[in-house]
Amino acid sequence: MMHMTFYWSKQVTLLIDSWRTNSWTSYILTLLACLIVSAFYQYLEDLRLRLKLASAGKPSPSSSPAQIEIPLLQKFSRLQGKWSQARLGGAALFGVNAAIGYLLMLAIMSFNGGVFVAVVLGLAIGYLVFRGGDEDITLVVDNPCACA
Repeated sequence: MMHMTFYWSKQVTLLIDSWRTNSWTSYILTLLACLIVSAFYQYLEDLRLRLKLASAGKPSPSSSPAQIEIPLLQKFSRLQGKWSQARLGGAALFGVNAAIGYLLMLAIMSFNGGVFVAVVLGLAIGYLVFRGGDEDITLVVDNPCACA
C-alpha cells in the first residue's frame, strides 16, 4: 500500500519493490544510505561548480596561490567552443547530479518520516562540509538577462 501522508514506521519500500525494510537494522541502514547519497549529491554539485569556475578561467575560492597558477582543469579551459572537454564533463556531472536529485525526490515520496529527515539532514551535512564556504564564490552567469 502506498502512503499519501507522512508516516513513521520501520517498514518502508524505497524506490523499488525489492528494497523493503522489515527490521530496525535494515531501516537504519536505509536511512544511512539516504543520508550518504544526499551528502554525495552536494559533493557533486560543488565539483560541478568548481569545474565551471575552472573552465571560465577563475580560481576556486579554496585554491592556494600555487593552485591558482596551474589549476587542475586549466588545460580544459583553453579549449573554447561547445564541445570542449570541460563543457562535456560539466554536462556529465550535471546529468549524474540531476539523476541523483530525482532519486532522492522519489525516496522522499515514499512519505516515510525517517527517510525525509535522513535526506534533509544529509543535504544539510553535505552543504556544510562541501559547500559551506561558497559565500566568496562569484557565480558564473551564462546570461546576465534574468528573463532569458
